[in-house]
Amino acid sequence: MTVLSTIRDCLDALLHPSARHDVLVRARHRAFIAPRLLGSLTALAAFPVYLAMHGAPTALGVAAFAWLIAPILLSWFLSRTGRYEGACFLSSLAFSGLIMTLASSTGGIGSFAAIWLVVVPVEAALSASRRVVAFASALALICVSLLIVLGHFDLLPVADVGPGMRAILTAFGVAAATLYAAGLAFGAELLARTSASLLYVEEDRYRLLAHNMSDVISRHHRNGAVRFISPAAETMLGAPASRLLGYGLFDRVHVADRPAYLTALSDAARGGEAQSVEFRVRRDAVRGREAGQASQGNFIWVEVRCRPLESVSISKSSEAEVVAVMRDVTDRKNQEQALDLARSEAEQADASKTRFLATMSHELRTPLNAIIGFSEMIMQEDALMLDAARRREYAQLINDSGQHLLSVVNGILDMSKMESGNFEIMPEPFAPRAALINCCNLLALKARESGIDLVTRAPDDLPVMIGDPRAFKQIVLNLVSNAVKFTERGGTVTVSAGVENAQLVVRIADTGVGIAADDLKRIGDPFFQAGTTYQRRHEGTGLGLSIVKSLVALHGGEMTVQSKVDEGTTITVALPLTPQASQPPSNIATLAPPTRPAVSEQALQVKKSA
Repeated sequence: MTVLSTIRDCLDALLHPSARHDVLVRARHRAFIAPRLLGSLTALAAFPVYLAMHGAPTALGVAAFAWLIAPILLSWFLSRTGRYEGACFLSSLAFSGLIMTLASSTGGIGSFAAIWLVVVPVEAALSASRRVVAFASALALICVSLLIVLGHFDLLPVADVGPGMRAILTAFGVAAATLYAAGLAFGAELLARTSASLLYVEEDRYRLLAHNMSDVISRHHRNGAVRFISPAAETMLGAPASRLLGYGLFDRVHVADRPAYLTALSDAARGGEAQSVEFRVRRDAVRGREAGQASQGNFIWVEVRCRPLESVSISKSSEAEVVAVMRDVTDRKNQEQALDLARSEAEQADASKTRFLATMSHELRTPLNAIIGFSEMIMQEDALMLDAARRREYAQLINDSGQHLLSVVNGILDMSKMESGNFEIMPEPFAPRAALINCCNLLALKARESGIDLVTRAPDDLPVMIGDPRAFKQIVLNLVSNAVKFTERGGTVTVSAGVENAQLVVRIADTGVGIAADDLKRIGDPFFQAGTTYQRRHEGTGLGLSIVKSLVALHGGEMTVQSKVDEGTTITVALPLTPQASQPPSNIATLAPPTRPAVSEQALQVKKSA
């Protein structure tokens, strides 16, 4: 191994720099130089032996030995220029010239050297060039034809060789040609083995990349069928790569995204430009993931970049194909959705601020103007000659305006406490029927003045429930007051209560103006009022339903709203008769209760109208 390594290092030192970086090219150059140097040096080493045995050589012998220097020159040419194909052309010429010289002097076409013409195209085959093989084959045929023609016209010198020596020389020529051809065959096999090993190395390299890349590489027909997909698909989609071949991947694409998926592949195959598309694809549950994660309907977002695959086939009718790289972009999509949601919430908060300013500017300015105006009139009672009855009326109006301002401020404070989680409810047993009837009685006068029929249906056997009676009254007062406010004269408001599934269910139904479908989903948002904020027919801050919704949630209940425009609205509140065991203690208040019960805006309006 040491001697072979030394010889290989010496040969590599003779190679042209352009052939040292490619393993296959280096092997071809080495295979060209090594036998020629070895053969020429061997022939030159045998020349003294020839002189000792045969004496002074003839002119033909000198020419033959001189011709053996040509391979050394060819090796030098290849080492200096790196032109492998040109060196092969020159080698075929030199080899054919040597054979022609020997054959012409030893019997023409019947010479022992003529058999070597068969070896000329075989040697050229090592060049892996069709042009060199064609040139060498044509050159060998020309030499054969020339020997035949020269022999036919007796233009060749007569060989002074006996029959015995001719047979010996012929056997020697055939054996030598066979051995040389065998050497060429071994050289070709060595080159083929080198080429195959390089191919395997490249395949292993690409296979290693395909197995270790997190992105999925796939090869598609124009119609979307998968011909190849890398093993990374099993990690991404939770399915073996064999199940994704053909239309296996297409069947996993979300139905709504399939047109975009097929369009991208078709455009890439037809247009010759890279295409990019994002779509959803179903991922199976992988063993070892969290239990309870469903294997069906679990879609992830992927981004696919595809480009046309350059065909290696000579046939122009071969179907266009596409190579694609698929990447999981679910996290990025989630971030985009989170940003969109945050943007929407910010826009909604900005709109809420605008509604708050518009509402408060009206709700605060009106009673303040009344307080200032009537107080100034009382201050100027001597000039205006106000009697005691008029002063009491103005004082009552000032008091009503102050109470209205207090209710607005209390509503804002209650709403801020609820949103921060610091609103306190004081659970205790109470009779919901008595509280319900009391609230309806408070609003009965307002309903009569508005020409509305207020109907109360509360069974006598309603059980005692545990909750905050103040909050319960505030819920009922807000809902019934809203129903009366938004019901036209001649309409009906029905308040009913009952027990369903261990819950107290209170329904307030009216035949009023109703709520549009677009506004239904926003009912309960702070400061939201259905319709146009600046063109309101009814007073209010828009906090009533928001406070009701929060109070119901603090009791562990639910509130549902059903409404149609010009047909009426039904609001259903379901409260548990007993506190839920799963309700965390943090829902019970951390702040002290107010010194006086919070009065709803609607109740104050009833008091004002009374």
